Amino acid sequence: MKRRLWHFHGGLHLPEHKQASMTKPVVAAALPDEIILPMQQHIGSPAEPVVKVGEHVLKGQRVAKASEYVSAPVHASTSGEVIAIEERGVPHPSGLPLLSIVIKPDGKDEWTELKPVPDYAQLDPSALRNVIRDAGIVGLGGAGFPSFIKLNPGPDNAVDTLILNGAECEPYITCDAMLMQERPRDIIDGLLIMKHALRARHCIIAIEDNKKVALTLLKNSLQEHEAEFLKIVSIPTIYPSGGEKQLIRILTGKEVPSHGLPIDIGVVCHNVATAAAICKVINEGKPLVERYITVTGETLDQPRNLKVRIGTPCIDLLNACGWREDQTDEVLMGGPMMGFGIPALDMPTVKTSNCLLARPKDQPHQQPAMPCIRCGQCAAVCPAQLLPQQMYWYARARDFDKIQAYNLFDCIECGCCAYVCPSRIPLVQYYRFAKTEIWAKERDKEKADHARQRHEFRLQRLERKKKEDEERRRRKKELLKKTQPKPDSEADIKQAAIQAAMDRVKAKRATQKQQKKNIENLNEKQQQAIEAVEKRRQRLRNAGADNEENP
Repeated sequence: MKRRLWHFHGGLHLPEHKQASMTKPVVAAALPDEIILPMQQHIGSPAEPVVKVGEHVLKGQRVAKASEYVSAPVHASTSGEVIAIEERGVPHPSGLPLLSIVIKPDGKDEWTELKPVPDYAQLDPSALRNVIRDAGIVGLGGAGFPSFIKLNPGPDNAVDTLILNGAECEPYITCDAMLMQERPRDIIDGLLIMKHALRARHCIIAIEDNKKVALTLLKNSLQEHEAEFLKIVSIPTIYPSGGEKQLIRILTGKEVPSHGLPIDIGVVCHNVATAAAICKVINEGKPLVERYITVTGETLDQPRNLKVRIGTPCIDLLNACGWREDQTDEVLMGGPMMGFGIPALDMPTVKTSNCLLARPKDQPHQQPAMPCIRCGQCAAVCPAQLLPQQMYWYARARDFDKIQAYNLFDCIECGCCAYVCPSRIPLVQYYRFAKTEIWAKERDKEKADHARQRHEFRLQRLERKKKEDEERRRRKKELLKKTQPKPDSEADIKQAAIQAAMDRVKAKRATQKQQKKNIENLNEKQQQAIEAVEKRRQRLRNAGADNEENP
């Protein structure tokens, strides 16, 4: 029985440009001269290095640990020496450098000790997630969210459907299609591991209907007992069917709520490459150190898919595929719709790198932007049912409150609006700018709130100390009033103070009896001198006493 499918709003039928990179089998890229491993290849906090310059590392060895809960460790993708831990440029729309570990390969490509899991079904889901976390697995579909978090639905959520995304709808990109053709069993095994971690009831692998070979090989790899709860579904080829919310809509008919998550409707979505990476972790003990990357474009003589060590410079992959630099306008990381230009080609590939696209000169995207003519085509194709034109005006005016009222953060940056815009306005760039500014303002607000809270806490602490000091002084005064009689006048106060001082002196003298020294072994003359001194002292004391009695 054929499964019913639904449709999402908008979308585009785009030229595929996929066949060029699908004609050759996947081969391993050559070992580069250096491996560059940025500490942030994922959503969340950057990892922290655990190795030092000069240290020798093995392939698969952890070189950086996760710094926070939403973070992921980083592992060496080859054996060699750590020659630097410094800021390096990374492929990111911001173009900002990040702290990176640079490894000089020794040519041996020697693995560290691997620890596969003999029987994952006997593991508690929490323990299984920890294994996946320690292996540095993140979403390989492009977002880079740490996978162990998406495999933890929480105690209050039940997972009805686990979806494996094999749509790969963007033009030129074919790395997932080649993965499904060459390693279909790894993908299914990875899906079963995910099912165990999530306790999911049903599983679906979704593939666009233009990937007939991958669809056939995956179906042939299914075993009889798996077919009861696992379905492989062919979906129409329309961009962006690979978007998480759009794919869920196609397969289930359900809508993920605005600002919500798929788990809110009992669905979890992962990428096929993530499933294959999890399979390698469990069955072979190998962390995420390599992945398939499509290297393609009109200015390459041999476009193809390569198995690449994470951290390999982009220029090495381009040269391996016969890159014609003089005919190239720019190189994108990703596809033509959601990709971004790489500022420098010595930047490394990272965990989320799925494609390098060399774009030729004299292309339509190079035409200058013209004023908006309010044609409304952008709204007609928006798969998130937003109003791109209104968002553009508010982003341009830097009115970030208004643009959020139009659900800016529901935008998946698919680029459909910019593709159909007759004025060639780079709409997605405006939305990215607005998101970045809003995030920066929120960070500044958090810092200001934190500083204000610290200041208020300090004021409270000082006020509390002041009150405590005043209370202590009050109690001391009350104690003095109880122990001393209350004087009647100022003269009495002074007299009482003088008398108290004299009493203290007398008491001190009484307690400090002087001990005579050097009185042993005295001759007769010395003894007589001492006795004469004592007699004079006695006469003086007697004279003083007579004067006090007869003033």
